[in-house]
Amino acid sequence: MAEPTDTSLTQQPVPHGRWTAFREGLSRTRSRWWFRVLAVLALLAGLGVIGFWALFARDLPSVDALRAYEPDLPSNVRGIDGTPIHTYERERRVELDFAEYPPMLIRAFLAAEDRTFFEHSGIDIPGFAGAIVDYVSKMGTGERARGGSTITQQVAKNLLIGNAYSPTRKVREAILAYRIEQALSKAEILELYLNGIPMGRRSFGVQAAARAYFDKDVVDLQLHEMAFLATLPKAPESYGRAANADRAMERRGYVLGEMLRNRFITERLYREAMRQPLGLVRQRNSVLQSEAGYFVEEVRRQLIDRFGEKADAGPNSVYAGGLWVRTSLDNRLQGFAAEALRQGLIRFERGRGWSGPIAKLEIDGDNWQQVFLGSNVGLNYLDWRAAVVVSKDSDAAQIGFADGETARLSRGAAQMPVRSKGGTAFAALKSGDVIAVAPEGSGYGLRTVPKVSGGMVVEDPRTGRILAMQGGFDSSIQSFNRATQAMRQPGSTIKPIVYAAALENGMTPASIIVDGPFCVYQGARLGNKCFRNFGNARGAGPKTMRWGLEQSRNLMTVQAANRTGMDKVVSLMQRIGVSDTKYPPYLSFALGAGETTVVKMVNAYSILANNGRALTPSVIDFVQNRRGEVIWPEDWRACERCNAPDWDGKPMPRPTVRARQVVEPMSAYQMTHVMEGVIERGTATTLRDLGRPIMGKTGTSSGPTDVWFVGGTPQMIAGLYLGYDQPANLGGYAQGGTIAAPIYKAFATKAYEGMEVLPFRAPAGIRMVRIDRASGRPVYGAWPTSDPKASVIWEAFKPESEPRRRSRRGGEADPAKAEVKKKAAAKANRPSDSDFLQREGGIY
Repeated sequence: MAEPTDTSLTQQPVPHGRWTAFREGLSRTRSRWWFRVLAVLALLAGLGVIGFWALFARDLPSVDALRAYEPDLPSNVRGIDGTPIHTYERERRVELDFAEYPPMLIRAFLAAEDRTFFEHSGIDIPGFAGAIVDYVSKMGTGERARGGSTITQQVAKNLLIGNAYSPTRKVREAILAYRIEQALSKAEILELYLNGIPMGRRSFGVQAAARAYFDKDVVDLQLHEMAFLATLPKAPESYGRAANADRAMERRGYVLGEMLRNRFITERLYREAMRQPLGLVRQRNSVLQSEAGYFVEEVRRQLIDRFGEKADAGPNSVYAGGLWVRTSLDNRLQGFAAEALRQGLIRFERGRGWSGPIAKLEIDGDNWQQVFLGSNVGLNYLDWRAAVVVSKDSDAAQIGFADGETARLSRGAAQMPVRSKGGTAFAALKSGDVIAVAPEGSGYGLRTVPKVSGGMVVEDPRTGRILAMQGGFDSSIQSFNRATQAMRQPGSTIKPIVYAAALENGMTPASIIVDGPFCVYQGARLGNKCFRNFGNARGAGPKTMRWGLEQSRNLMTVQAANRTGMDKVVSLMQRIGVSDTKYPPYLSFALGAGETTVVKMVNAYSILANNGRALTPSVIDFVQNRRGEVIWPEDWRACERCNAPDWDGKPMPRPTVRARQVVEPMSAYQMTHVMEGVIERGTATTLRDLGRPIMGKTGTSSGPTDVWFVGGTPQMIAGLYLGYDQPANLGGYAQGGTIAAPIYKAFATKAYEGMEVLPFRAPAGIRMVRIDRASGRPVYGAWPTSDPKASVIWEAFKPESEPRRRSRRGGEADPAKAEVKKKAAAKANRPSDSDFLQREGGIY
């Protein structure tokens, strides 16, 4: 019997036979002509796709780059109370959320640029095809084809591709627009567009343009203004010019008509808007028009040093990073400081004649406005204006202003004499001269910018924050900041530092120093150097240290410095910040021979008022990036309960004081207390009627070339100097007490209005002792009075340093001698003019 066999395999189809048949069929097909044509076309299509990708799409930016896109944003500066004071910008930009744009404004842009925006996927096919046809028809003519771009394509062009004029760019733009539509919502695309579109007048984005053309925010725009802004993307540098007002009106009418046709507005709104004028404001000059010009320029310099200037310096650059900078500027105090210094400069120059043109420009015919704008020269003082002399005849000069306006300056309005040369100012005027003028009668009159200059700084001695800074007459015409950059000799304002060193080394305010001749031997070649009092005043004999500082006696100062040791004196000058490097230990530096700046002197006095604790003068409180994160100082911490509306019953939050002690605290207070006497009966008595505790010191350098005052209260220390940029004699009458102190007084009279009256706080350990002001000896049985010239005063001493009554050991042995002494004492006690003057401390 045969074994059963498995027939399942023999019943299946044979694969090998089918594969053979398929190959035979394919071979027959490949041999046919139509297959060969299709294969060649497929190959060409593939190569075309590869070529297309290589030519147009290979290096296109990714949409992720658009999601992470951060446009260059200006940095905004705010004052101590958060008030905006300045913007550092190359391009004007303001970013808004989509929801912050008025719906009517969005409709105006859709009507003007892309009415089917919400219907297409990035490309308007009919418009794109029309743009290609227009391009082909204009090839070789030199004319530019119409755009045909959707809003999405404009976003791709402006933000990621660039504005090169070529068919390649157009195709790349379309590809990227399609990708953008797949990745972003319509609202996100519109937000990018409205925030970044170029709008003319250095404005990018609609909010920046609204401020540039109408000085309004977008929420305040009227319909006709919205329609005008919608005209700008097509030709921003054309429609935004006053000379092209007719074209702008025509284009605005087109936009309003499209809004009506698309039923975005009613017929009534259309007609009302069509009747409105353009209403453009004048283009703002790039010159800083602010009394805080010197302050914000110092802030800019410090920011650039820390973060860089342009985008390539990093994400937080000044002109691209969109920083938010909180400064210590007090606008109110800044205005008072600027006014006081300017008035002081003008007062000093009064009657000296015209100081000459502010600048000289090369103008040729009608290009004067362009050249003038490029000079960045302006004025921000009262009603004064900077003008350029366009032409001149025998009777008048034609002058032009930065906004294009012209006016007439008559001969009679420019008759002041030319300083140091003679002749009239009108005769000296030449075409291209930039001058200062002010409204006068029916025209303008010539004004003179002071040739003398100076700087002023106001600082909070509790924190080191600079509250105000004025570095000259006007930052628009004098960019050099004399408050921080001018190295000047401080004169007698250095003396409190000298005496502070003496106090640290054992002397007291009641120590007796001889106001008499003092010479030092300087070697065989130089011989003796003999010092003199100011004005060659004769010595007054033995006097207290207090009297020596109050009366600013040079001879007493150098004797105190010599007794202390000049090495110790110049070490303190460096330690307190008057100098960055150590001065040579020469006695002349005790009288202000070294050079320093106003801000350094003000900070040194602030340290004394702060009981010797170190301070770093600062103009920036903190800096935030565009996302609101504090990026400087690195260890910045918010004070959690400092702004609580109501007291929560807990102790007041107080920051930890980490400042190092640069002057022994009791010595610092002693010197502050002595400087109060400078105001009460010394060289700055003009400030006495301010009616509050003030310490300070006047100064006059050799020549005199500079006059100074530095001083203030526990809340504010201010300092200033006045002098020529190229040091020259101010005149023999010039003194700190007669010129600089009154400028401070003009500031303080307004600055302290309504401010609490506070005394200087003494550190622990200070002992207040009644002494005789003239002799420095202790007084018993009499009390100080409010009379500034009272013979008995309170004096500050360190423990165990105060003068004591001399006790007599045992009785008088000889009654006859006792009677002689009694008669001599009675005779000595008779009143006389000499005794009165001695008791009062000298002639004032």
